[in-house]
Amino acid sequence: DRNVDLAGKTLLPGIIDAHGHMLGLGENLMQADVRDATSEADAVQRVADFYRDQTAEWAIGRGWNQENWDVREFPSRQSLDEFFADQPVWLTRVDGHAGWANSKALELAGITADTVSPEGGEIIRDASGEPTGVLIDNAMALVETKLPAKDARYIKKALKAAFEHLVTEGITGVHDAGVDAANLDVYQQLAADGEMPVRVYAMLSASEPQLPELLANGPITTADDSLTVRSVKIYTDGALGSRGAALLEPYSDAAHTRGLLVTQPEVLEQLFNLVIPNGFQINIHAIGDRANRIALDKFAAAYETIGGRNLRHRIEHAQVVHPDDIPRFKELNVIASMQPTHATSDKNMAEDRLGKERMRGAYAWQTFLEQGTIVAAGSDFPVELSNPFFGVHAAVTRQDRDNAPSGGWYAHEAMTLEQALRAFTLDAAYASGQEQQLGSIEPGKWADFIVLDQDPFAVSSDRLWRANVLATYVAGERVYQQTNDSQE
Repeated sequence: DRNVDLAGKTLLPGIIDAHGHMLGLGENLMQADVRDATSEADAVQRVADFYRDQTAEWAIGRGWNQENWDVREFPSRQSLDEFFADQPVWLTRVDGHAGWANSKALELAGITADTVSPEGGEIIRDASGEPTGVLIDNAMALVETKLPAKDARYIKKALKAAFEHLVTEGITGVHDAGVDAANLDVYQQLAADGEMPVRVYAMLSASEPQLPELLANGPITTADDSLTVRSVKIYTDGALGSRGAALLEPYSDAAHTRGLLVTQPEVLEQLFNLVIPNGFQINIHAIGDRANRIALDKFAAAYETIGGRNLRHRIEHAQVVHPDDIPRFKELNVIASMQPTHATSDKNMAEDRLGKERMRGAYAWQTFLEQGTIVAAGSDFPVELSNPFFGVHAAVTRQDRDNAPSGGWYAHEAMTLEQALRAFTLDAAYASGQEQQLGSIEPGKWADFIVLDQDPFAVSSDRLWRANVLATYVAGERVYQQTNDSQE
């Protein structure tokens, strides 16, 4: 037993992010970041700057969002071609549901005016029918299959970059929302070598060809709880920003569409029948109200036929739910795995897409909590920034970090500070079946905790996002300590 004097600083349980993408975050840290670009030209310039001194086969970046630009329109390949004539460029939209390519990348992918859009995807075209360079959802694969191979060494480098970043933010556990066999191999190697400073609850990707074999091998839990595998991540629809989220009624700002189902209902049924009998939890991505209804229907049908009610299944995002369907989460024992900063990032766009009436079941955290549904909080990094105190702040204030809108956006759905911290600790642990080992500071649990420079309960709520992590401990070992030069 050791005693450490924290000199009056605040101690909290380690933060568990219940929905992030570790490889994506690691890659993001190794790629051009255009999240803060103010225009198409600014985004292009940032990519050009990032790759100025690098000899990379491809120029790769992430984070663009035309809704934040001076002209709110999809970008074009021509602006990229000015800087990148011979080097292919691929830039993923902030939500991961659209990509922007230059002419060289389109050429390598064989995309011309004659290429037919694949099911569940779209090649955006200009007035004369030529591809603009923007590809939506399933069309992204046309370019992504041409990217350089991601071998084990690359994956390991990316995961280590993600670990290093997360411990500085007080994150001691992550539920990794979609891991393929190659990624799982690297995790198992890192766990065996004792090189995991962050605990990972890995969800197997439903699209992994080896999924049946991986399930047949049964759940994995390492002795030190650094790696746990007993869930599968399934997609039903796209995202709201790119109008890929599947809605029951047409989009308010695009009457011709109701979004896309990226996995058809009969395929979902096959997956449920494969996953549940193997004792794995299903974590199903559903953003639109139609996707959420389909997911709930599939759970209900599975319980009638094959069971699985006790597996603590989750709906990831549960972003727009028809008010009639919210009580079904409780009835079906489904956890709502939600990301508070999505609300503050989406607030300018969500109402355009949905209209006022449908907002009743959107980002409805308090409604879920009041009926006794467990809400597990995450960030969806790298779609949003991983800093968990940005999430706590968004959950409590329903405002962005500039205190807008005044009074909070649909503020009646805000969480209390206690609810928000619980959603990022104990309830996230519950959502991975690990509440006996993780999520709070008590005897018999791992000593995962963080030291903060401010007490969240003692500061005004608009300052919650400014919390600074001074040190991070996992299993009693210090994995991060802030040095004086890392303070801003």
